[in-house]
Amino acid sequence: MSQYNPFETAQAQFDKVAEMLNLAVATRKLLRNTAREFHFNIPVAMDNGEVDVFRGFRVLHNDARGPGKGGIRFHPQETIDTVRALAMWMTWKCAVVDIPLGGGKGGVICDPHNLSPREQERLCRGWVRQMAKHVGPLSDVPAPDVMTSAQHMLWMLDEYETIHGAKYPGFITGKPIGMGGSLGRTEATGYGVVFVIREALKDMDIRPEDTTASVQGFGNVAQYAIQLYTQMGGKVIAVSCWDQPDSKAYTYKKNEGVNLDELLPITDHFGSINKDKARELGYEQLPAEAWIEQDVDILIPAALENEINQESIQKVKPRVKIIAEGANGPTTIEADEIIQKQGIFMIPDFLANAGGVTCSYFEQVQSNMNYYWEKDDVLGRLDNKMTSAFIAVYDLAKKKKLYMRDAAYVIAIDRVASACKNRGWV
Repeated sequence: MSQYNPFETAQAQFDKVAEMLNLAVATRKLLRNTAREFHFNIPVAMDNGEVDVFRGFRVLHNDARGPGKGGIRFHPQETIDTVRALAMWMTWKCAVVDIPLGGGKGGVICDPHNLSPREQERLCRGWVRQMAKHVGPLSDVPAPDVMTSAQHMLWMLDEYETIHGAKYPGFITGKPIGMGGSLGRTEATGYGVVFVIREALKDMDIRPEDTTASVQGFGNVAQYAIQLYTQMGGKVIAVSCWDQPDSKAYTYKKNEGVNLDELLPITDHFGSINKDKARELGYEQLPAEAWIEQDVDILIPAALENEINQESIQKVKPRVKIIAEGANGPTTIEADEIIQKQGIFMIPDFLANAGGVTCSYFEQVQSNMNYYWEKDDVLGRLDNKMTSAFIAVYDLAKKKKLYMRDAAYVIAIDRVASACKNRGWV
């Protein structure tokens, strides 16, 4: 089997909808490729006195609708094609929820599990030193992503402000509360996933309290999705994530439901659950891929790319009604075709997980005007944005008899293509 390339998947998804929209050749050339890319080395003085060199990236896909926006992830399997794909998906994500931003993404090939806090700080500052002339509140705004946190963002902000000799809190989002961060930002992505699940269940005339779910991942997105879904009356019976002692992934299952109050105390800040302590709490330990085999109504992939593929989709039980993509790019094109044929209601990633970038936009607005909203105000605005976006996509899907992913792409790509045309680029 050939190696999965997320950028080829993103381009194939675009090509399909470009054909549906009959986009001009020049527009297709512009939007199926990235606008700018930066590849660079980051030398870091390690605690043992030696210097290690890490590979870093920043990609801007398109900024016709506004400054670039996208996270910076630290991951040992990071590749430039992953970053390219995520940047493109960010363009569509911002467009589908109709916020005035474009798409960007950054990354560093590293494993922060193996780096001390001081080494991580030097890495963050080194990334900013490489990119300080090319990012900023009016051009390209970074944010946290996989295995990066509010602390990482604050180190980056401090380095950026040191270089430029002024205060620029709108340069980066995902900052700590009290240092320019927005209330509600931590919850935003996970809550956004559940807001659109709620709307889908309404249209199916199903009560949340009559449903069960299985979640892949136990990081920020998964934790807050589980929290809100449980508050709505739903029951999560399984989560899949890494454990702490032996760095392997497992699914932790509990028929009476996953209890966040039990699991959070035995979870590190990377979302890794301690398997031995989980077993003591009565959780059944299963292989990592078992999350997708559960007999539930809702599947929420909230980890990495390529997790629902041609092989794993065969394990999905007939009971599953909704797949809500909390992660970016978790479903391959081949699996998508099977999902569509089986009639499973798909809420695509760049709609389902757009709560994070939407709240990042709110944070950017607040930082730029130096005035901060109350938490209920932030989450209320987020709910309105996510609900409006879902309704627009769902209505188009019904009207044109489109798969939900295709309907979301039609709306997003049309908005970006129109912006490029109106600017005179194509």
